[in-house]
Amino acid sequence: MPSLPNIVYIFTDQMRGDCLSAAGHPVVKTPTLDELAYGGAVFTRAYSACPSCIAARACMWTGLSPNSVGRIGYRDCVPWRYETTLMTELAAAGYQCHCVGKTHFYPQRTLLGFHSHESYEANQNLDGDYVNDYFEWLKIQPGGPYEERMHGLDSNSWVASPSILPDHLHVNAWTVTRSIEFIKRRDYTKPFFLNVSFHRPHAPTDPPREFFHMYDDVELPPVPTGDWCDEFDVPATEVNAAWGRISQFELDRFRRAYWGQVSHIDNQINRLIVYLKRNGIYDNTIIIFSSDHGELLGDHFLYRKTHSLEGSTRIPFIVRAPKRFGFEAGLVSDKVITHMDLMPSVLEMAGLAVPGGLEGSSIVPILRGEDTQWREYLHGEHSGLTNMKQHGGMQYVVSSRYKYTWFTQSGRELFFDMADDPGEERDLTDSPDHYELVEEFRGRLVEELAMRPEDGLADGGKLIPGRTLPAVRPALLEPYLDNEGRPRPARLMSGFE
Repeated sequence: MPSLPNIVYIFTDQMRGDCLSAAGHPVVKTPTLDELAYGGAVFTRAYSACPSCIAARACMWTGLSPNSVGRIGYRDCVPWRYETTLMTELAAAGYQCHCVGKTHFYPQRTLLGFHSHESYEANQNLDGDYVNDYFEWLKIQPGGPYEERMHGLDSNSWVASPSILPDHLHVNAWTVTRSIEFIKRRDYTKPFFLNVSFHRPHAPTDPPREFFHMYDDVELPPVPTGDWCDEFDVPATEVNAAWGRISQFELDRFRRAYWGQVSHIDNQINRLIVYLKRNGIYDNTIIIFSSDHGELLGDHFLYRKTHSLEGSTRIPFIVRAPKRFGFEAGLVSDKVITHMDLMPSVLEMAGLAVPGGLEGSSIVPILRGEDTQWREYLHGEHSGLTNMKQHGGMQYVVSSRYKYTWFTQSGRELFFDMADDPGEERDLTDSPDHYELVEEFRGRLVEELAMRPEDGLADGGKLIPGRTLPAVRPALLEPYLDNEGRPRPARLMSGFE
């Protein structure tokens, strides 16, 4: 019987689904990820069902939808109380589970099934006693002490600047350095599950200087500008603005630096792949690559995430497994997949039982090239803090070709044919030629929301505008006890780290 496979899950934060040269991006170069894609499978229609950091991760680790995990938007300081996660199941089967980098769990340093964690949560110190392992490591490096943020950038800004740190001290490099150290020092009697969790290319957009200037001389593709986005074509008056017009110089600098950040991450992933190959680990290791959500990067005068647009909600997803699994190499699939599919997929690949009640589905049949029944569409949402001005929270339904969006406060709708219009520049909501399709997708959303009558967003076969749902369900806001048994209520923190 073959030994249990090792599993390396490489996860970025805020990486667009189109930022792979294997996926045809005209500028960005990702040779390491391309190699994994050519030897495995790439999913071109992978989406975040709730496109911001915390909710996407909750779906990913539990195999459940945003509504079921109680997180349909972004809110910090809400305790994670999930008893069954991908990590708890792998640990129970004998895996050694380790994470390097960002989790966004709360309380900070909660393990949720990981045996150990080397932590980087950017500048967030939500309880006041959180220790950032990267910051502590940086302090003792030769030539230091160093501080990461001396470039002056914030975690949600479209302003870009090169890192002031040497390449090997950048947080991208630290994430891989510590991942390799874990593999060296692991329990060799057990298979391992390693989550290599990059914080970047999430802002601050600060790749090392060489990568910051990597795309200086390339011709930039045009930025998509929809026939529906005039209201966002106003001057951006803040460096953290979620919408607005910035100078062409700043926009070009932001885009080039963002792509440089992606390329630096790809470069660092290659260090890990080389180590696995040279030490005889690669051929018994499943490698999966994805992200929590994308970055709008100025598309339609928008930045960051929380929108249903492709730049915000479509994510990269690559799977490469040992040959003995019999997966089809070079597979390109347009099946609509999402984070909640990760847990059942990994457990099936590891030959383990999948807990009942999961809402995600295993992608293993797709990887085998089987003609399998699959979801026709995905329902996604984001409420609470968003970047959509007066339109409030959004609900969306996406298939491999079409996308329908409804904004819960204003009732505004958008409908795109992404095959003919990949930049989502032409809103077809009022197109006579697409009337039946719009009705079909609107009806699908009504069906989804009718199962949640407490939200009051659908009734009698119609959508009901006029409200934005809170980011988390009330049950998640119950106080929890700190280490000394004292009640500590969840607190609202602003921003998107």
